[in-house]
Amino acid sequence: MYSAYGLLIGNQWRPSSDGAARAVFSPVTEEEIGSIPNATDADLDAVLLAAERGFKTWRAMPACDRAAILRRTADLIRERADDIAIIMSTETGKPLAEARGETNAAADQFEWQGEEAKRVYGQIIPGRAQDQRLSVIYQPVGVCLSLTAWNFPALLPSRKIAAALAAGCSIIARPASEAPGSCFAIVQALLDAGVPEGVVNVVTGDAGRLSTYLLASPVVRKVSLTGSVPVGKQILELAAQGVKRVSMELGGHAPVIVHADADPVMAARTVAAAKFRNCGQVCISPSRFFVHESIRPAFENSFAQFAKDLTAGDGLQDGVTIGPMIRERALQSALELIEDAKQKGASVLAGGQRPAHLNKGHFLEPTVLANVPDDARIMHDEPFAPIAPITGFTDRDEVMVRANNVPFGLAGYIFTQDAALAQWTAEGLAVGMVGINEVLLATAEAPFGGVKESGFGREGGSLGIMDYLEPKYIKHRLIMD
Repeated sequence: MYSAYGLLIGNQWRPSSDGAARAVFSPVTEEEIGSIPNATDADLDAVLLAAERGFKTWRAMPACDRAAILRRTADLIRERADDIAIIMSTETGKPLAEARGETNAAADQFEWQGEEAKRVYGQIIPGRAQDQRLSVIYQPVGVCLSLTAWNFPALLPSRKIAAALAAGCSIIARPASEAPGSCFAIVQALLDAGVPEGVVNVVTGDAGRLSTYLLASPVVRKVSLTGSVPVGKQILELAAQGVKRVSMELGGHAPVIVHADADPVMAARTVAAAKFRNCGQVCISPSRFFVHESIRPAFENSFAQFAKDLTAGDGLQDGVTIGPMIRERALQSALELIEDAKQKGASVLAGGQRPAHLNKGHFLEPTVLANVPDDARIMHDEPFAPIAPITGFTDRDEVMVRANNVPFGLAGYIFTQDAALAQWTAEGLAVGMVGINEVLLATAEAPFGGVKESGFGREGGSLGIMDYLEPKYIKHRLIMD
């Protein structure tokens, strides 16, 4: 499946220098679908040299010229969206409609950041004397390292690559080993759009070893990670050794607060569609549901019916609306969360086990739990699975405390028709993003990121490019006759 790709070093796809490779498996069939190179130290030295040279070329290119290449990349990705979606669905099992949507969202990143490349404005500061000129300019950070997860294998690397290139940086991308093909295809679009040699590079192999080796090099000046909180803490330690710039989008455990005046059926169907997207394997997935007691029964019934109407299976097949989890270990962890909640008094309204009609793959029935107590593990541990735990509330101050009582702070959701209550709740949630009567937060023109252990820095919007730029203050005393 990956015969045309591999390591990308100096605009050339190649195998590892010693021929070593690792297998990639389908979460649907559990069978091998291809193999990718295990980069050696020599390969990593070569990619560092290529990226360093590419940076010198790219930073000197006018912003308008960089923007044109990024816009052409966006066009090529959209032209190839169906083919990229098939690769993505084969690797992850997600339904083709979701894969196409993600591919087009990846294209949006290149289009938006290409325009942002032309809007990196500095400052002129009035001096204290007639012969003083004070200014601030923004310059690219340097060679960047992108580390991304498997759950959105096209969108996640695109957010980082597009912003880095728009700023004038070169980048080394390490896609997730479970689903590298979408990233390969995105980078191929960049090559076909005319990106100069060494500006974009790709390495694959053991994630821990690659990260440690590359971050130890003085060539790499910034790392951007999308991953788990434990991995984020490890990367922070590695980056600290070289005092490197870091931005991180880590785990989430998004609260949903459904106030008494909300339409319970509409709210349930809206959040259920988001909860079960990508089989619940979404960092901003709504994952703790606090519903006012007066409308909780209607909300639960509607949510459970939505879950029962979904069809699990291979995302490449017509009619499938939910795919598998990425690996067996994740599936077992999800089943343990369900069992823990049941033992603590929760009831299962839908799902709760493997689908009976599927004897292969890492599938879990879309699951809805009611009467989930706050001490259940699923109310504190990020599930990253198609499990919806529902609990009730009556007091708005009390529910805010419960909603914020986790170390995560990525996203939160509110349902109410009361504008004042919506604003009060949005401002009180300790998260980086809030949706009011809305769950589709991610878009190229808005900043994406969290607080607390969900990370720092922002991707997308006018803020996204700033993490790849360094401000430089210049004070100029004029020599006057």
